[in-house]
Amino acid sequence: MEYDESVMRRLKRMEGQIRGVLRMMEEGKECKDVVAQLSAVRSAADKAMAYIVAHNLEQCITEEKEKGGDTSKLVKEAVELLVKSR
Repeated sequence: MEYDESVMRRLKRMEGQIRGVLRMMEEGKECKDVVAQLSAVRSAADKAMAYIVAHNLEQCITEEKEKGGDTSKLVKEAVELLVKSR
């Protein structure tokens, strides 16, 4: 699968957020502030995973339809992948 620049930019932003959280911890910032930032990272990770799964599913469905195959299994696998990631 090819990943586009937008999802890689999201991950780079998350990387920066993680560095920021570490810096906050080193500076002894309040627990609620650290947790708020970690929550933002988790939300960004969830969105990135959903985007990757959706994009991959779209590609797989298109390929499967071209072969005349059944796409229901692909959808089920994608849903299971998202559920497992939580």
